Amino acid sequence: MAKLKVYVKNNQTEVKVPVGIRLLIRRCCQAVLATEKFKYDAEVSVSFVSNEEIKSLNSVYRHKDSVTDVLSFPLTSDGEYEISQESGFVMLGDVVISLETAVKQSQNYGHSLEREIGFLTVHSMLHLLGYDHETSPLDERIMREKEESVLEKLGISRDTTFVVGDTDK
Repeated sequence: MAKLKVYVKNNQTEVKVPVGIRLLIRRCCQAVLATEKFKYDAEVSVSFVSNEEIKSLNSVYRHKDSVTDVLSFPLTSDGEYEISQESGFVMLGDVVISLETAVKQSQNYGHSLEREIGFLTVHSMLHLLGYDHETSPLDERIMREKEESVLEKLGISRDTTFVVGDTDK
C-alpha cells in the first residue's frame, strides 16, 4: 500500500475543530486513494477556513462571489502530477473547507459534522484525482456514486449518528 501524508491546518477561529477530525480526514483520503487504486506515495493539504476566506478564494479562483463549502486545488497539469522535491511523493493538491458552512450544512441535512466533513473530504479528493461533477450529468452521477461508496466503506452513511469527538463551537 502506498504511503500518504495529509497535512491538516486550522486557519480559522470561528468554530472549534472537533477531536478526531484530523484522523477522519486522513481515513477519508486514504480510502479514496485505495478505492481509485492510486499506487503512488502521495500528499495532500487540507485547510479549515472561515466563510469570509472561502468566499474570497471562490471569488478569485472561480469568479463566484459567494460562500461555498469546499474548494479543491489539484496540482496536476495534463494528467501529470507534481512530485515533492523533499519527499518524492506525488503532490495531489489542496483542499479548503469552510468549517462554518460544514456545521450549517450538517444541521440542515440532519447528520453529524463528522459525516459532513467526511463527505467534503471525499468529494474534494475525487476532484484532486480528476473527477468533475460540473462537466456532465453522467460525470456527476459517477462522482456521487463514488462518494457514497467510499463513505459507506468507512461506515459514514447519511444516517450515521456516530460522533468522533467534542463538537463545541
